[in-house]
Amino acid sequence: MEARFVCFLQVIGYKASTNPQGSVSDSRLGFSHEIRLFVTPSVRVYCLKHNITRCMGMDLDKVTQFAASVKSCKPPEVYKGRGIRYQNEVIQKKPGKKK
Repeated sequence: MEARFVCFLQVIGYKASTNPQGSVSDSRLGFSHEIRLFVTPSVRVYCLKHNITRCMGMDLDKVTQFAASVKSCKPPEVYKGRGIRYQNEVIQKKPGKKK
């Protein structure tokens, strides 16, 4: 399978790890339990580092849909910027409390 569409996800601020094993992707995102996401056969998931995940496939809709489902598990915070985001995404941070 030649992958035409690639999407990179980056975990920032948490000790997180992802283990893609066949059709199941196990993620530890700082919760008390593991999060299991089922990968469709048209999407392949690879871990480049402990905080960078690559989703690739032939269909753009399925690749971005899987990447969005992973991102929805731990969306980025607006105050500190921690969470899962796309690698080229820019997060606008809010200012904190003023004294």
